[in-house]
Amino acid sequence: MTQMAKALLVDDRRQNLTALEAILQGLPVQSVAVESGEAALKQLLVDDFAVILLDAQMPDMDGFETASHIKRRERTRHVPIIFLTAADRDAQLALRGYQVGAVDYLTKPFDPWVLRAKVSVFVELWVKTRQLATQSDLVRERDMQWRRLTDAVDEATALLRSDDPEVRDRAVRLLEQARWGNNS
Repeated sequence: MTQMAKALLVDDRRQNLTALEAILQGLPVQSVAVESGEAALKQLLVDDFAVILLDAQMPDMDGFETASHIKRRERTRHVPIIFLTAADRDAQLALRGYQVGAVDYLTKPFDPWVLRAKVSVFVELWVKTRQLATQSDLVRERDMQWRRLTDAVDEATALLRSDDPEVRDRAVRLLEQARWGNNS
């Protein structure tokens, strides 16, 4: 069964989180809302996310510091971060967001349809990445099965060259085991 993509919503204001949840409603993504950078970092320890919507200006640990911690962790460094802020269009703040690893930086008020479209792209990429990882695992497993079968055939071939009937019988048993072991 395929795991549903999740979006981590981080904002110190509950009403902003509620608004973000409403914007994302209907998309194939589960919203997980937290009210601080610390809570976001804790959530990232237990869940995988397709995208993070992160408020830039929060008390205690702001969005920039939170993003910096996220990007330092091996497990989370590739999760796309979209900064959301009520600050005026300050080029320095946007630059700071990109420097800590953001893929985008939106100022409020933003067009909810644009945000939905951006989140949709990252959710689709997350799903496709998961599918590729699953296919890669299957290919790796098939490759290991193929190697085991090839090794058994090579060993049996060497045994079949013997003049001893017991050794040849062992080769036949080996081939039968390989055949039945790889057809199940």
